[in-house]
Amino acid sequence: MTQSLELDDFYDLTLPTDLAVSPGGERVAFVADQFDRRDDERRSSLFVAPTDGSREPHRLSRASDASSPAWSPDGSRLAFAAARGTDAEIAVSRADEDEESDADEEGTDADDEPKPQIWAFDLERGGDARQLTDFEEGAKGFDWGPDGDRLVVAARDPTDDQRAYLRDRREDDGPVVTERLQHKYDGEGWLDDVRTYLFVVDYDTRETRRLDDAYGGGAREPATGLSPAWSPSDGTDEGRIAFLSNRTDRPDDNYVMDLYTVAPDGTDCRKLTDSDLTATRPRWHPDGDRLAFVGSDPENAYRPSEVFVADVSGDAAHESWSGDFDRTVARHGELGWDGDDVLAAVGDEGLTRLARFRADAAPERTFDAQGRDRTIEAFDLRGDTAVVTLSDPREGTDLFAADADHLADADPTRLTALNDDLLADRHTPEVRRFTVESGGEEVEAVAYFPADFDPDDPDPRPLVASIHGGPIAYDAPTFSFDFSYWTGRGYVVVRTNYRGSSSYGRAFSEQIRGEWGPRETEDVLAAVEGAVSRGWADDDRCFATGFSYGGITTGYLVAESDRFAAGAAEHGVYDFRSAFGTDDSHVWWENDFGLPWENPEGYEASSSIADVGEVDTPLLVTAGGEDWRCPPSQSEQLYVSVKKQGVPARLVVYPDENHSIGDPDRAVHRLEELADWFDRFDSET
Repeated sequence: MTQSLELDDFYDLTLPTDLAVSPGGERVAFVADQFDRRDDERRSSLFVAPTDGSREPHRLSRASDASSPAWSPDGSRLAFAAARGTDAEIAVSRADEDEESDADEEGTDADDEPKPQIWAFDLERGGDARQLTDFEEGAKGFDWGPDGDRLVVAARDPTDDQRAYLRDRREDDGPVVTERLQHKYDGEGWLDDVRTYLFVVDYDTRETRRLDDAYGGGAREPATGLSPAWSPSDGTDEGRIAFLSNRTDRPDDNYVMDLYTVAPDGTDCRKLTDSDLTATRPRWHPDGDRLAFVGSDPENAYRPSEVFVADVSGDAAHESWSGDFDRTVARHGELGWDGDDVLAAVGDEGLTRLARFRADAAPERTFDAQGRDRTIEAFDLRGDTAVVTLSDPREGTDLFAADADHLADADPTRLTALNDDLLADRHTPEVRRFTVESGGEEVEAVAYFPADFDPDDPDPRPLVASIHGGPIAYDAPTFSFDFSYWTGRGYVVVRTNYRGSSSYGRAFSEQIRGEWGPRETEDVLAAVEGAVSRGWADDDRCFATGFSYGGITTGYLVAESDRFAAGAAEHGVYDFRSAFGTDDSHVWWENDFGLPWENPEGYEASSSIADVGEVDTPLLVTAGGEDWRCPPSQSEQLYVSVKKQGVPARLVVYPDENHSIGDPDRAVHRLEELADWFDRFDSET
């Protein structure tokens, strides 16, 4: 007998994240997150599975935070990043040098937490992973060299003065001192002046050599890293190393990321782009003569990102292969070369799907077997094998493999069954897309229904309008514990791809540029009315919630309407002028609204706090204590402003969380708070 998902079931989830296909395409390595109830920790383990589906995945590691698996060129070794206890061989070497030296103390924070380093399994010899790096500030991205005996690794390299400053900050709670414009970043905390370089690391000896001209910088580096990528080689040379860097005059004052290449000995550094793009995700052609990468407009985030290809064998010119496609390259997955074509995941009308890009033809959508009721959450391609992570609202999230040459009509092979045991006797929601007319536009929404609900012969249910963040993002049918939990409690969940969302083209997305609020609010309300008019939702039992930009939109909704019985604004921004300079997004604010002292009217017009006197909807407000994207002071300001008027309000702050909730117990607590709040103001409970 099936039953609804309960909050305790959260701890039994297995969620795949990073994946990497082996060079020949026969195997795939992937990371899966699981939850340790006893220690209240998220554990990220490394698995390997054959891409023909002949065997179940094999767990290689139980590292607490394994990430970024990468195969050596011959497929015999598998490297990954992890913060684990120091390798015994390195620990002995340290002790031999000087057990009490300062160097022995470096590489850890004051609480002795290990820094991320690069490790590798020798899959032919077997045994445990071997630590390859021992950078005092940890490793921040890597790739294998073409010979498989070296790696390129990005790592911070402080000077003596910087090292002393960091030690004072970490061990003695010393003051933050900075002259950086981008002075903090969510998930990173306070930023400093330490430069990140590329290092070439010998696999056998662990010897490192810094490439002095290969360094990073800029406001976007915390998000993109240097993304080193070492080219294949035919054996006549050592190849070249691609990386990202911002070397403009004011790198903290823009979102430029340029693409460079450098010789492995550190010489001959070349710039491939013209400081007019935010370049990310470089991927070499197997011949080593071309680089595919994703490029976006550093001044206009609403413009769809595109696939670019740079010819590094000639004049290093780069061109867009996206043409007039008008669909953004999705944030999920790598680029993959299939012969001379590039495959990429794209956002396409509320769905992440695959598209094929060519030099001399328009992009083509492919992999029709996916359908429109499940979405891609990760993608990689090597050899002739493409592997995707497909998320299905009813079936969960799993890996599938297909022949890259026949993707259009492929019948994918399922490689994992990560949550089958959990979901076998649990209700999961049916999903339906529907459209409404709003502001002269057709706006699409996705509805999730309870197990005992027939949308064609409905009896009205309570509704949760769950609003996506971004705003340049989109809702696709996906497996979500949250949505399954809500539908298990009898709610219909409606997720609206309001104007401003990506995946519907540039014109649709750009409609909110510089004027946040009115269109999103109108579209969400139209979708809710659409659900009510279809008989899906009880007119008096509608609730609204959203995280990040979804929280911002919830603030608009309760200030501009009385539609909802209660709302929950999570981790949002409500006073844009006071957010400027206290969050990590000053470049974004300027790109959208200009500077606050030059356009105070624009900032105020789009700030829901300006209309907070109109709020009479009971409001739950949540925040992360270390959230530098949407600082907790914003949530406090909204909460106090609502509470001051005598409107029921509640504030929940998660002290150590940034712009997400990673702690399992807190993730469960969040859902408890939301459910209790909506129950409290539900007319029938």
